[in-house]
Amino acid sequence: AEASIDLLTIVLDTNPSQHIVRQNPQNLTQILEAVIAFGNAHLMQKAQNKLAVISCSHHATNFLYPLPGKQVELRQFDGQYEAFSLVEKTVKQQLGSILMTAPRLSTPTESLLAGSMSKALCYISRLQRNVAAGVKMHSRILVLTGSNECASQYMTYMNVFFTAQKLGIVIDTCALDQTLSLLQQGCDITSGQFLKVNQLDGLLQYLLWVFLPAPQMRHKLVLPPPPKVDYRASCFCHRELIDIGYVCSVCLSVFCKYSPICTTCHTIFKTPGPLPIKPKKKKKTEKQM
Repeated sequence: AEASIDLLTIVLDTNPSQHIVRQNPQNLTQILEAVIAFGNAHLMQKAQNKLAVISCSHHATNFLYPLPGKQVELRQFDGQYEAFSLVEKTVKQQLGSILMTAPRLSTPTESLLAGSMSKALCYISRLQRNVAAGVKMHSRILVLTGSNECASQYMTYMNVFFTAQKLGIVIDTCALDQTLSLLQQGCDITSGQFLKVNQLDGLLQYLLWVFLPAPQMRHKLVLPPPPKVDYRASCFCHRELIDIGYVCSVCLSVFCKYSPICTTCHTIFKTPGPLPIKPKKKKKTEKQM
């Protein structure tokens, strides 16, 4: 049998301006505990499995696990597997230091989700290049967020989705608060699973049921039906979903109204002239005939 490695990269939204966190700051602790338990469950499935956790906030993206170079010093506890203890201690210490040094927010600010997913893709790509000959690596990204996606990151999202599709990387999304149309598109494009969790108390159970099984095994399970995906594009001028619009022929930016200059790449377009009016054919009368 071919040796295989399953790499799970979790992108965790830790933005304090998420509604679910502003509502109750303890919710972030509950989410973190569920993510750690879920990550350890993934490692427990097979000795070759790998895990990475990336925090995504309003100002930066950081690796919570693994850390480059020296790992966190551990004091061994009886009955606790060392690898699980390492994940828990590293993630909690890193996130604690990030939250302590983060700039304070005066108004709710968007999360850098698309950039964090790009970072996850780069990490996965590097690991895939270093895989030993004869070993197959299956990689996937799981996004956990309570934020609303921002249309200003639309192009980055699309680049991430189609790059992941080309590399064979599955993108899963666990939405904790909002209905995320762009991330639904990403899950659909990469054959991933999208789930909106209505009760935070059952988060770990949802993660273990829906997202723990490998993508190649999911067709054998009874999972929640995928939502109907809204594939409308977001206009770059008002950040709203539109059915019909104008597309820049250079950078593919989408606008709901005609503009002589593309605000993204500053290309100047020719002003469209009036449509030519076709002359009406004169009907032959009986006298002319």
